[in-house]
Amino acid sequence: MNFELIEEHRMLKDLVARFVKDELMPLEAGVLAREADGKGLYLSAEENARLDAVSKTLGLWGLDAPEDVGGVDLPNVAMIGVNEELGRTVTPYTLPPDSPNLRMLAATVNDRQRDAYLAPYVAGKTISAIGISEPQAGGDPAGMLTRAVRDGDDWVINGRKIWISRAADADFTILMAVTDREKGARGGMSAFLVDKGTPGFNVLRRIPMIAGAVTYEVALEDCRVPGWKLLGVEGQGFAPMQLRLGTRRLEMAAWSIGMAQRALDMICEYAPQRKTFGLPLSERQAIQWWVADAATRIHAARLMTYDCAWKIDEGRDTRLEISMIKAYATEMAWEVVDRAMQTFGAMGMTKEMPLQLMAAKLRTMRIYDGPTEVHKWVVARNLLGSKR
Repeated sequence: MNFELIEEHRMLKDLVARFVKDELMPLEAGVLAREADGKGLYLSAEENARLDAVSKTLGLWGLDAPEDVGGVDLPNVAMIGVNEELGRTVTPYTLPPDSPNLRMLAATVNDRQRDAYLAPYVAGKTISAIGISEPQAGGDPAGMLTRAVRDGDDWVINGRKIWISRAADADFTILMAVTDREKGARGGMSAFLVDKGTPGFNVLRRIPMIAGAVTYEVALEDCRVPGWKLLGVEGQGFAPMQLRLGTRRLEMAAWSIGMAQRALDMICEYAPQRKTFGLPLSERQAIQWWVADAATRIHAARLMTYDCAWKIDEGRDTRLEISMIKAYATEMAWEVVDRAMQTFGAMGMTKEMPLQLMAAKLRTMRIYDGPTEVHKWVVARNLLGSKR
């Protein structure tokens, strides 16, 4: 059993680490200042364009996209290293294209959709969003009420979606809807490609979130979608949606490891310098134990995440492991960052440091794509053999 990345993937991880250090870290001060001023978490158009140019030149676009649409088709194991490095910075930049929607599209598109949606997305020409959650459904997709009904060659969708990132800016949204109420999530859920500006796709409100993030609520009111924009097989949208969710949860685990590792590095750099009552913090047992516990838990989370990614690449069923790592890694990183803030004292409470933004991001990640409690319930239910 080998726990080392192959040389090609290790070199990629090192390349991303340099990109983060040289290109993303220097932008943090500006990002933090804008967020502190209440302007949100964002990069300017000029900053984003420059990062796009640099990352594309470095060959960092389409890393896990299919080769037939211009991607590199890297395995999940390689992407863990990439996302761990990206997790070390609070600069909000995503290497195009965003993996979760990419993998859902790649698993379901037909030839026409490949040319119209997947290829431009991989090329960085379009922005995507996904609409799953609903005001009353929360973390339970089986409670979905949004309905899609056939009307000739088209589908007409009615319902409401919430917590959609990029809904106002996306060129297209992958929209989940029920096409057979009796079957529900077990054969009655489908996915649709809804273009920006489609009549009946109404962005109701912009919802400011903690960590400077923004989501949206959307109403579907007799939203007519051409039949060819049914994504995948009618009634079989649940499995591709789970593929998408699993990809994001794997990313979240890797990001959490990156954030926790940076927080630990900050403690280890600061503790020997700061003296209290005549001794450096590094000689206080509380700090020593925080460091030891953090290092141990980061190591465990990293091994768990790589193990899960490897099993996915081997084609194994990893539903249990995905719930384990999503819950464990986000909670672990939340505690490590909290300890780092405690170590820095009053300075750790300022918006001049990245710790507060890391903490806020982790707080949202403990909810997004399934709250910790739901994932623990999934693990326990499977181990205990419960059917409910």
